[in-house]
Amino acid sequence: MFQTSPRFALMGATALSAIALSACGGGGGSDAPATPVSTMGTLAVSLTDAPACGFDAVNVTVSKLRVHRSEGASDLDAGWTDITLNPAKKINLLNLTNGVLEGLGQTSLEAGRYTQLRLVLDANGNTVVPTVGKTEQPLETPSAVASGIKLVGNFEVSAGQKTDVVLDFDACKSVLTRGKGSYVLKPVVKVLPVTLNGISGYVSTALLGRSVQVSAQQNGQVVSATTPNATTGEFFLSRLAPGSYDVVITANDSAASVVAGVPVASTSTTTVLSTTAAPILLAPGTNGAIGGTVTMNPAGSDAAYVSAKQSFAAGPTVTIRYQGADLATGAYTIANLPVTAPQFATYTSTLPLSFSASTAAPAGKYRVEAAAAGYVTKSVENVDITTANQSNVNLLLTR
Repeated sequence: MFQTSPRFALMGATALSAIALSACGGGGGSDAPATPVSTMGTLAVSLTDAPACGFDAVNVTVSKLRVHRSEGASDLDAGWTDITLNPAKKINLLNLTNGVLEGLGQTSLEAGRYTQLRLVLDANGNTVVPTVGKTEQPLETPSAVASGIKLVGNFEVSAGQKTDVVLDFDACKSVLTRGKGSYVLKPVVKVLPVTLNGISGYVSTALLGRSVQVSAQQNGQVVSATTPNATTGEFFLSRLAPGSYDVVITANDSAASVVAGVPVASTSTTTVLSTTAAPILLAPGTNGAIGGTVTMNPAGSDAAYVSAKQSFAAGPTVTIRYQGADLATGAYTIANLPVTAPQFATYTSTLPLSFSASTAAPAGKYRVEAAAAGYVTKSVENVDITTANQSNVNLLLTR
């Protein structure tokens, strides 16, 4: 079933309505020379976010956006155009899930292709609030303050027109620990078109308050993730490239639910998985945990991420949960992993979907996979938490 979700379309339009469009024009009498055709267009930039793992708030304070034609330009090269926020804007990224946008501003640009954006943060006002402890802590942002977060993404600015782009900030991958009580920003940000499309639905309101997360995946990799509306249970995985996705829904004290083969037909359609009258309700279940250490040889400053994955016979491999390893020690713990077998459904346009407990994916058994940029991905098979948590699953990453 393909349909556009009017509530989210309105949300996107509302978020962008404050961005004014500047236009160039001219004229003259019959004896005056013709006015040259304008070569200027307008770029408008907004911010959105995926949910954070283990935080109640992730605050970043944006002071500037920088735009350049060249992907390889350094922050000291000529040719940058800046969008300056005055005063700098403090934004809780966790308020920007489900397709919500925060407008950052606009600027006039020469028409043409641009391949680099930089998001510059203010030195003050960058903090996190951990779910455990609830106390606001500083968030270290050294490179983001000095030269800005480098974002590589191609977009075209046309003369006389406005180009809207969205910076999709993945807070779950971007905020990592470094030793006890220290938090560091290792930003993971995608540059996306503003057009709303994707996958929507509802989870049962009985699940709310149990850290529900919904993700769209391809080949076991999370492409987009969100948290449902805290009151209605509505979710929206927005701005997905056309293709086929596996949707994974998790919550504490519940079995995971997986919907395989969910189609996204175009950049303007939304596929609906469930309705408010028949929301998705996860089966009750118990949780366990997997932990250990990721060692990188040679040592590097890049972040390592550890995923707990399950595979379905004659079906997809999906990530159930993932966690970044500590930047100082390499330690990680993936908590709240379902011990109960996942519920599985293959997408059909006839709703409601029919879920059944899967015998194709072993209950409580996971492939644990570690990955980092520039290193060979490593995994450990059949890590079993059916009878006890596993705290010594160690992985060595080499180049």
